[in-house]
Amino acid sequence: MSKIEKLLVVGAGQMGAGIAQVAATAGVQVFLRDISIERATAGKKTIEASLDRFVKKEKLAAAERDAILARITPTDQIEAALDAQFAIEAATENIALKQKIFAELDTKLPSHVVLATNTSSISVTLLAASTKRPEQVIGMHFFNPVPMMSLVEIIRGLATSDAAFAQTQALALALGKEPVTSKDTPGFIVNRILVPMLNEAFYSLQEGVATAEDIDKAVKLGTNQPMGPLVLADFIGLDVCLAVLEVLHREIGDPKFRPCPLLRKYVEAGWLGRKTGRGVYAYDDVKK
Repeated sequence: MSKIEKLLVVGAGQMGAGIAQVAATAGVQVFLRDISIERATAGKKTIEASLDRFVKKEKLAAAERDAILARITPTDQIEAALDAQFAIEAATENIALKQKIFAELDTKLPSHVVLATNTSSISVTLLAASTKRPEQVIGMHFFNPVPMMSLVEIIRGLATSDAAFAQTQALALALGKEPVTSKDTPGFIVNRILVPMLNEAFYSLQEGVATAEDIDKAVKLGTNQPMGPLVLADFIGLDVCLAVLEVLHREIGDPKFRPCPLLRKYVEAGWLGRKTGRGVYAYDDVKK
């Protein structure tokens, strides 16, 4: 099993940029692909801003920042990454979009390349069915913010080979992550447990159990967590939370996963959390 030296990341948003940053920091050459060169370049700019913060805190030398950035190539063409040894899809949590990406990756990349998905809830087996290499498709779920969070969930689809699993696990370790293995079940491990808790916080807010601030304070101090559930939902993205809940509710069928109507209303309003400047809370640079 050869070491991964060239990686294709599809999707230059928050998660894709984070994955690219971690890989480039570990010495991997990264092709950061999005639907336009402008979006791909914006993803690299996000990485540059992240690295600049490390430089300002004197946790990273300026020369090393420049070396990391030099290992990242923005592109809008998969053909630019034909010599990549591994691919990670990090697009929006949308089944049809991900299926389209996997079909394209399958057509254009060599048959030996493992195709991983960063999905937080969608069936890996379903995405693998969009390809002619289901044994080479696997879940590799990173957590936000990727440079700071050590966990990676590795999810084997129905047909995932032992070789693809071993290569994915080795890559996670090479990137400095702590891998755990999950069955290909809705929500996998973390979101199966976490997102229903966030949903219940929205029900508590909707029903007037307490203010948003007191709900967050109570859960944070009462369970010794670093932040409250509503703040965390804003950080994750309310649209992401809703998407995961909809998958859990549809696939498992248990009413306990029914998305809170208030959460759905926030998403309909475009109040998606920190990334849009408004969620449960309003944001400038900090929570008001």
